[in-house]
Amino acid sequence: MELFKQAKPYLAVIFMQFGYAGSAIISKSALNKGMSHYAFAIYRNLFAAAVFAPFAVVLERKVRPRMTISVLWKIILLGLLEPVIDQNLYYAAMKYTTATFAVSMTNMLPALTFLLAWILRFHWIIFLRLHSQIKIAGTIITVGGAMIMTLVRGPAINLPWTRADANVQSPAAANPQDPIKGALMISAGCFCWASFHILQAMTVKSYPACLSLTSMICTAGALQGTIVTLVAERGNPSVWSIHFDTILLSYVYSGVVTSGVGYCISGIIMRAKGPVFVTAFSPLSMVIVAFMSTFILAERLTFGRVFGAISIVTGLYLVIWGKCKDQISPSKSTNVDETDPIDEQLPDKNLTTKSSNDEKNDATKGDIAGGDNAV
Repeated sequence: MELFKQAKPYLAVIFMQFGYAGSAIISKSALNKGMSHYAFAIYRNLFAAAVFAPFAVVLERKVRPRMTISVLWKIILLGLLEPVIDQNLYYAAMKYTTATFAVSMTNMLPALTFLLAWILRFHWIIFLRLHSQIKIAGTIITVGGAMIMTLVRGPAINLPWTRADANVQSPAAANPQDPIKGALMISAGCFCWASFHILQAMTVKSYPACLSLTSMICTAGALQGTIVTLVAERGNPSVWSIHFDTILLSYVYSGVVTSGVGYCISGIIMRAKGPVFVTAFSPLSMVIVAFMSTFILAERLTFGRVFGAISIVTGLYLVIWGKCKDQISPSKSTNVDETDPIDEQLPDKNLTTKSSNDEKNDATKGDIAGGDNAV
C-alpha cells in the first residue's frame, strides 16, 4: 500500500499525458475538417464546466473555502492564460504544422516552468547534490530530444499503414505548412501555459477545492473566449454550429479529459509535488502522439523522431529518479511537503485526543493553583 501511495502521483501524470496525446490527435483531425480554434476553446471549456460543476457542488460543499477578491482575480487570470491565450495560439499553430511537431514544441514547457518556479522561489535547487544535478541534466536531455524531433528528420520509416492520402484537409482548413510561424505561436502559448501552472500552484494553496476551482477556471475561460470569438469570427456565424461529427468529439473529449480532468489532477498533485513535477512529464505525450499519428493521421515517422523520442524518455527517467531521491532525502530542493494532499485534509485523531487531554489537565492544574492561592 505504501508503494502504491508513492506511485499515485506518477500514475496520475502519466494518465494525463495519454489524455493530452488523444486530444492532440482528435483536435488535429477536427482542424483538418475546418474547425475554428476560437469556437473550440469556448465549447471545450463549456463542456468541462458543465460536467465538473455538479460534482463540485455535491462533493465539496463542506470543504469549499470562502471566495475572496484575491482568489477571484487569480481565477479570471487563470481563465485567460490557458483556456484563452494558450489554447488559441496552440491550435492556430497546429493548422500550420503537424500534430507531432506541435506537441514536440510544447516540450519547452518543463524548462519554462522550472525557470519560472526557480525565479519565484517555488522550487529550490541545491546544485551540489547529485539528484539535483540529475534533475537538471534530465530536463536538458528532454528538451534536447524535443529539438531533435523538431529539427532532425533523417530517412523516413515506411510503415505499411501510412498512406499519403490519408490526411487530406478540407478546403476550409487548407493552410500552407509554415513551421516557423507555428513554432513562434506555440512558444508564446507555452510561456502562458507555464505561467498558468505557477499561478495555479499559488491559487490551490488558498483555494484547495480542486473541483470547484476547475469549474470556475473553465467558466471564466469560456466567457472570456466568447468575447474573443465574437471579435475574431464576426461575420462568420457558422463557427457556432454543432453537428455530430469529429468536431463535436473534439469539443467533448478535450473539454472533459484535457481541461476538466487535467486541471483537477494537476491541481491536486501540485499541492504535494509542485508545478515542476507536473510539467516534467509533458514530453511523454509527444512520444505517444508521434506513434499514434502514424496510425490515425498517417503522418510520416522518421529516424530523427525516433531518436528524439528515445532521448526524451531517457531524460524523463532521470527527472523521475531525481524526484524519488528528493523523497528519500528531504531537503530544500523539494518545494513543498511530500505528503498526500488528501491525507493533509484529515486531522490526526490521536493528536486531537492528546491535545484535548492536555487542555483538560492544564485546566485542572489551573484550578488547583487558583485554590492554593486563595488559601
